[in-house]
Amino acid sequence: PAVSPAAERLRYILGEDDEPPNPTVFTEMDTLQHDGEEMEWKESARWIKFEEKVEEGGERWSKPHVSTLSLHSLFELRTCLQTGTVLLDLDGYSLPQIIDDVIEKQIEDGLLKPELREKISYVLLRKHRHQTKKPIHRSLADIGKSVSSNTSESLGSNLCLAASLSLRVWKRGGKAKFRQLLPSPPSSFQQLKNKFIKKIPKDAEASNVLVGEVEFLEKPFVAFVRLLQATMLGGVTEVPVPTRFLFILLGPAGKAKSYNEIGRAIATLMVDDLFSDVAYRARDREDLIAGIDEFLDEVIVLPPGEWDPNIRIEPPKKVPSAEKSAGGGGGGSDDGEMPEVHEIGEELAWTGRFCGGLYLDIKRKLPWFPSDFYEGFHIQSISAILFIYLGCITNAITFGGLLGDATDNYQGVMESFLGTAMAGSMFCLFAGQPLIILSSTGPILIFEKLLFDFSKGNGIDYMEFRLWIGLHSALQCLILVATDASFIIKYITRFTEEGFSTLISFIFIYDAIKKMIGAFKYYPINSDFKPDYVTMYKCECIAPDPAPVAPNTTNMSLYNAINLTALDWTQLSKKECLKYGGSLVGKSCKFVPDLALMSFILFFGTYSMTLTLKKFKFSRYFPTKLRKLISDFSIFMSILMFVGLDVLFGLNTPKLQVPTDFKPTRVDRGWFVFPFGKNPWWVYLASALPALLVTILIFMDQQITAVIVNRKEHKLRVSGDSSHAQGHSIASGTACTPASTRFWGADGVLLQGTGGRGSPRLGTLCKAGARPFLCKLEQRVTGIIVFVLTGISVFLAPILKYIPMPVLYGVFLYMGVASLNGIQFWDRCKLFLMPAKHQPDYVFLRHVPLRRIHLFTLVQIVCLAILWILKSTVAAIIFPVMILALILVRRLLDFVFSQHDLAWIDNIIPEKEKKKEDDKKKKKK
Repeated sequence: PAVSPAAERLRYILGEDDEPPNPTVFTEMDTLQHDGEEMEWKESARWIKFEEKVEEGGERWSKPHVSTLSLHSLFELRTCLQTGTVLLDLDGYSLPQIIDDVIEKQIEDGLLKPELREKISYVLLRKHRHQTKKPIHRSLADIGKSVSSNTSESLGSNLCLAASLSLRVWKRGGKAKFRQLLPSPPSSFQQLKNKFIKKIPKDAEASNVLVGEVEFLEKPFVAFVRLLQATMLGGVTEVPVPTRFLFILLGPAGKAKSYNEIGRAIATLMVDDLFSDVAYRARDREDLIAGIDEFLDEVIVLPPGEWDPNIRIEPPKKVPSAEKSAGGGGGGSDDGEMPEVHEIGEELAWTGRFCGGLYLDIKRKLPWFPSDFYEGFHIQSISAILFIYLGCITNAITFGGLLGDATDNYQGVMESFLGTAMAGSMFCLFAGQPLIILSSTGPILIFEKLLFDFSKGNGIDYMEFRLWIGLHSALQCLILVATDASFIIKYITRFTEEGFSTLISFIFIYDAIKKMIGAFKYYPINSDFKPDYVTMYKCECIAPDPAPVAPNTTNMSLYNAINLTALDWTQLSKKECLKYGGSLVGKSCKFVPDLALMSFILFFGTYSMTLTLKKFKFSRYFPTKLRKLISDFSIFMSILMFVGLDVLFGLNTPKLQVPTDFKPTRVDRGWFVFPFGKNPWWVYLASALPALLVTILIFMDQQITAVIVNRKEHKLRVSGDSSHAQGHSIASGTACTPASTRFWGADGVLLQGTGGRGSPRLGTLCKAGARPFLCKLEQRVTGIIVFVLTGISVFLAPILKYIPMPVLYGVFLYMGVASLNGIQFWDRCKLFLMPAKHQPDYVFLRHVPLRRIHLFTLVQIVCLAILWILKSTVAAIIFPVMILALILVRRLLDFVFSQHDLAWIDNIIPEKEKKKEDDKKKKKK
């Protein structure tokens, strides 16, 4: 029968999707080294995903890089597999037995003369020296160890003799006896102590490539072996990994470079996702050749005179998946790129049952619940806890103070602390997405102020009114959960996500800069100070007149208690002078130290140092672990550094003020609010209307944030979306907190570092390789500890009082700036200022005209500006409705932009995606 094309043949081989994934393949290439008559196999390169080679000096490994192969070497490899020996599913137990089987097969096929059996076997059984071992030439210090080396050589010869005898017994008595006589050799001490083993997954299997030249061969000796089961072959591999594949190439002298390139070619193929699957599932020689042909179809050839082959290409940040490669490049574009798919899982499907979505969320999340705790006990948790805790208490103090001013201290800093701690702890314990951090937001602050003014103007008890609003909001959230209302998330595309996350980032940046500018107003710079006139600057305390015109009660009591004439007014301090009714006279009386400049140094220094240390992970200095440790604790180290600097100078910079007494902010109110008795009955029902606005804000706030957290680019290891469980946790916190401490438990959702930085997530290597990717673990420990610490911050006041506020403003600025990185909207905004030839090579620029990209970005800018204006004015009460309006605006963009353009710069809405699939099916029919 005619042989099918390579792609069709591979599609048939790899068609079974229900099979488990194949293990990761670690490939090692050893080359035959000659030193007179002595020979040994020396490790020259290794692969997990990318190539590392032993440098010319032989003392160090190169950096991982993309393998660059010559087209000629691939064709020669194809010829080798066509003409050489291919043994698939060989039942091998040791290297001598495997080599004996290969040689026997070569002799049977007439590829090797029988008299060369011993010579080939002798060469292939030579010792393997890895990069960690010493070379053949012995140093002077080794001469004194001749006795031990002779002992080891005799032991090695005895082992070879035992292996040879075992082979003969095996041939006579069968494989069962052979297995008993010759167990797998144990791993050597050098293999076990090799740190490289940490980069290889536990279930990995090895592929050993042996290439070399010998004098006695007239034509190449080629063999490709796949063992039935992965087997430990002793010291053949540098790490204790069982071998599954073996490629041998021995040839006549004079072509060492060619043999080396063929070895690199097969080693590169073995770590290719597609060819690796073919190697595991191949049934015969033709399947392997089809795998090479498919690899050749994907190869890109560079002209030899246009680039330097010695240049090592850095591993890419994103590697195309095996599925795209298997498709033969027949995707949606000529360069094999595909737009991001807006995937909607079953978690967001409308079930049509009462609490059906919540039941499925609990069922899906329950098996992961224990790991959400024990995976959180990691050193990275310390850095995340310190970072987020400082952000939370700063936010609680800021909004608590503003709430106190807006509500006549019915809600203050203490209520802010306890409400944040209670709602946050409950949320992190039970929420479907515990990485979200609950905190106060601007619209809620404005809502509180309007609510208080309305209550005061209409004779309604404010605390009882807001209690019922909170209870109604909790009930409305539960109704949304019970009716699977979270399915609305599938209409939240990149357009809405980026508008929301950019708004949060701008709020951080704006608030940090605004507070820093306020320090210059409160502590003005002494621009009128002239060093030459220092002798004229003085400030004196003048005694008050005997009969003051209109003294207040406090001063009158002081006058009566103190004999004013007995005081030496020239010796009083500024505070004492004003306290006793004196007045300050002189040019230097209004002098204040340049605290604004010091505050700016602390502010900008904290931001700059944090940014620098965060990037230190990618520098070339120090080992990887130390760089990563410095990067993880960058914020804590920056805070510690500039707190110490502030203490060293001893200036009275504004400090973090934490309440020290555990009591309500307002003296005439208690901790608990009774729901009845102070307002008319109709208020209990009418409060459902303002509660609806709060519900929309809470619901949309946390749902959009959850979508942002779960985006693929954040590499979060989760068990699917749990939006219904999110809503239930929000409702529970909302119902509990208004009756005791402050407003609704989830009055706002703040993701610390919306762009994927600083949230309470831990990084772990999710896939081994020369360039492993970092995924984030979903866990609850960090968030719970943060909110517990927030609740007990009252008792930490003696320590927290040393932290200058400008340092925390610098942290806020870093959070805002870092969050903008990775947001496509921000990247598109910067394109307005770049000439076309200097624009980065973004994928969407290859497929969408620049004018259409600018138009889409302008729509987002207008929407963001409207949101900002609404947030900053009294109209912020309708801010929740405007978040919903973003979804409507995105729906209208379907009439302005083509689905092709939206697929690259945004996401296709699910209905449109489904319609496209239906159209394709109709065309096929």
